[in-house]
Amino acid sequence: MAASAFAGAVRSILVDTSTDLRMQALANNVRRVDAILFTHTHADHVFGIDDVRRFNQMQKSAIPCFANAGTVASLRRMFAYIFEPPRQTGGGLPQLSTFSLAGPFSLGGLEIVPVPLFHGKLQVLGFRVGSFAYLTDCNRIPDESFALLDGVRTLIVDALRHRPHSTHFSVDEAIAVAARIGAQRTYFTHISHDLGHAATSASLPAGVELAYDGLVLEIQ
Repeated sequence: MAASAFAGAVRSILVDTSTDLRMQALANNVRRVDAILFTHTHADHVFGIDDVRRFNQMQKSAIPCFANAGTVASLRRMFAYIFEPPRQTGGGLPQLSTFSLAGPFSLGGLEIVPVPLFHGKLQVLGFRVGSFAYLTDCNRIPDESFALLDGVRTLIVDALRHRPHSTHFSVDEAIAVAARIGAQRTYFTHISHDLGHAATSASLPAGVELAYDGLVLEIQ
């Protein structure tokens, strides 16, 4: 189904269902998931999907999932046991409904702007909410997508390592992206073990930092 507006109450939005979703939810006291935004279907971003069923049980409702059409098709193929389950009684399955994105849409009155990106040759999505943008797993931002990022003040962006990579921004490339967008605060994500935290942080421009597990940002 296509998404334009979703009128249900939205208090907690999850981006991707990472492999360690259960542990991250427990560590950060995540008790509710009202909607899921998927960037793409690489294993590290979706293989925790089965753990969503606990939220179904607690909330007693299905959870809507939003992604581009290619990602929706891939999700439904990869997890056919969820989306095309066998006719049986008993057992627990995640209860999810999928919606294909073609542009900005509303979640309970909150506008979400999908931002098309490239992760190598794969078309993926970042997401903008107000003055905040989340752009993980990418190495190219089309010019038309930069237009969608005008006015972003808080940016999370991929910065894998110092050396160039075929599907991820390097640190220098990510710094250039942050400068072009003009964000006041930028946090690097999807960082590798090549980047020592203290040494890398000391080398970054003012307003640019490394993200870390448990980071909490307040966005107006």
